[in-house]
Amino acid sequence: MIKARHLRLLLGAPAVVLIFVFMILPITNMVEMSFRVPGTVEPFGDDYTLMHYTRVFGDSFYWGILARSLLTAGSVALLCLIVSYPIAWHLSKASGLKAALLYALIASPLMTGVLVRNFGWMIVTALNGPLNETLIGLGIISQPLRLLFTQGLVIVALVHVFVPFMVLPINNALRNIPDNLVEASVSMGASRYRVFRDIILPLSFPGIQPGLILVYVLAVAAYVTPALLGGQMVTYMPTMIIAELTGTFRWPLGSALAIMLSLSTILVVGLFTMLTWRLMERARA
Repeated sequence: MIKARHLRLLLGAPAVVLIFVFMILPITNMVEMSFRVPGTVEPFGDDYTLMHYTRVFGDSFYWGILARSLLTAGSVALLCLIVSYPIAWHLSKASGLKAALLYALIASPLMTGVLVRNFGWMIVTALNGPLNETLIGLGIISQPLRLLFTQGLVIVALVHVFVPFMVLPINNALRNIPDNLVEASVSMGASRYRVFRDIILPLSFPGIQPGLILVYVLAVAAYVTPALLGGQMVTYMPTMIIAELTGTFRWPLGSALAIMLSLSTILVVGLFTMLTWRLMERARA
């Protein structure tokens, strides 16, 4: 028994070391850095101060950028759910070659480099790009639309790449719904709408909840897509953090902004988890 316990501890040691080195230490260093005074010849000084948090939490400019980041992430998560649920439904019913092709199509956005994917969006949505030329040729618009460097394009591009992270957990939840449960409901006179509302949707929530949380967290922390497709016209918190860390080399202020974003994300995810707890319990019952 003792040897088995030691063996389990030994097998778990590499994971503990990795978490400590690549998660706990960086976060601790970031928190400590956020209290440092600005440096003169270096990114930070030796003394400690609360000035960065006073500036960050007391300036409406930063609150506006934070609100834009959180609302954008929420919009991406919601749109991913709307787009992904029908896809996950068809995927859960597919098998063999059809299932393999659907999996490949769903994962295709992840198989393209992030820079290549975003430059593709830039080409398509340019003023003289294929999308504007097509809309003008069809007579839908009379002059090109400014699609590039807008919040709408950032949301669409993030939905494009994060759909797989929503489809897969929902697909797994749908596959776990017993077919005889649906068949029994139909045989008792329940309409398709009632079957979906009262059985399929609640039982698929164990896939919806983690999918929403995962996509939300990924969208909040996204940097490359908002930086390239949002540009200087639409600023998000991750792009501002990177600008402070690598552009102006104000590491303490950038760390304080990162802490602000992290705490806000944890708060939103925690509230969402609490509000949906009963739905999860109902699905497990």
